[in-house]
Amino acid sequence: MASDSEGTREGSLEAPTRHPLDWTGSAFYDEDALFRELERVFNICHGCRRCFSLCNAFPTLFDAIDESDTMELDGVAREVYWDVVDHCYLCDMCYMTKCPYVPPHEWNVDFPHLMLRAKAVKFKQGRTRPRDRLLSSTDRIGRLAGIPVVAGVVNAGNRNRAGRKVLQAMLGVHPDAILPEYQAKPLRKRQAGLVGAAAEGVPAGPTTGKVAVFATCYCNYNEPDIGEDLIAVLQHNDIPLTLARREQCCGMPKLELGDLDAVQAARDANVPELARLVDDGWDIVAPVPSCVLMFKQELPLMFPDDPDVAKVRDAMYDPFEYLMLRHRHELLKTDFSQPLGSIAYQVACHLRVQNIGMKTRDLLQLVPDTTVDTIERCSGHDGTYAVKSEFHEVSMKICRPVVNRVQKAQAAHYSSDCPMAGHQIENGLEDGRRPEHPLTLLRMAYGI
Repeated sequence: MASDSEGTREGSLEAPTRHPLDWTGSAFYDEDALFRELERVFNICHGCRRCFSLCNAFPTLFDAIDESDTMELDGVAREVYWDVVDHCYLCDMCYMTKCPYVPPHEWNVDFPHLMLRAKAVKFKQGRTRPRDRLLSSTDRIGRLAGIPVVAGVVNAGNRNRAGRKVLQAMLGVHPDAILPEYQAKPLRKRQAGLVGAAAEGVPAGPTTGKVAVFATCYCNYNEPDIGEDLIAVLQHNDIPLTLARREQCCGMPKLELGDLDAVQAARDANVPELARLVDDGWDIVAPVPSCVLMFKQELPLMFPDDPDVAKVRDAMYDPFEYLMLRHRHELLKTDFSQPLGSIAYQVACHLRVQNIGMKTRDLLQLVPDTTVDTIERCSGHDGTYAVKSEFHEVSMKICRPVVNRVQKAQAAHYSSDCPMAGHQIENGLEDGRRPEHPLTLLRMAYGI
């Protein structure tokens, strides 16, 4: 380490940058090259250790080093490297909030994307579990579990201890993890009348004033009420709406699995339709932070030369980001009829990564007699990590500081932009209280 750092500066005060992913090149999947880079970065992490309090990837690495014969990385077996990879769920918090060596620093440490590369190598080698392939196939599960009779059976089974034991035995799904319910009438069917709508909006700043809602697989199949809350809030603000003629999962679950070909297939399905809407003057809003991040960051890094990907990136907004842009131009209605009181609000990791500021907090605090206690800690959920038998207890440990803050706040509501994070907190509270999404709270404040 000493010779590597000679003549280099310690840390960086410059804004972090991200390099495009050269994921189609053969070198990306070369295992020897991968392990050389893992060793380089793990050695840097070992000498720094600022990220010990984030996900379990770092304690796994540091404990393995400290328990080895040499107490250095050279004493750690390569099998442990894969354990580190498995514990990373690409929240990006190490990159965004802790690591002093991210680019443009010359050490060029991008820990999440290095983990993504390792996951892609593992997937390409055929070593990904069938369970993980299934859990990340959100559209397939949603279409099947959303069949009216099937939905009732699936939901009943997920709430039944005997059914959960079967799930644990067959799929390795932890019996204590909260699983999402499936709806017989998904959001896109409920709002089918919006498909193909034509309208003119009132422009403000970068916004055109008319919105195409990207439903997301989660809000479509699992919690369509959140999508309907978004639609109601936008309509209350006189913003014309439409839905894409077709959409599928944004690809984030497959990205976290390392199935980059499936991510490309998701791009091929979604981006042309969304780009067409942008050409027709529509802004795009999605109610789940991970989906917004997929279009804002991950797809542009995977496809840096695709003009349609860039076009969609520039037109994609988080709901509260969009509404606060309208507010800046005095086009947000503030005719709130119901105060919300106190809110314990967990800021989702994939929202923090977007670098848009605390727009959800800022908007909710426009409601009279409302205070928001922000919690900037990871919930440890990640969509699938928290439901897996081997990771669930670790995920709840990661969530414990968030749960403690919510309990200490004794707020009238607790909330997260990520609905799955909200349920993870619910699981930790164990008091019967359910999370309320910020869009649900905003709709409540409007009294609509």
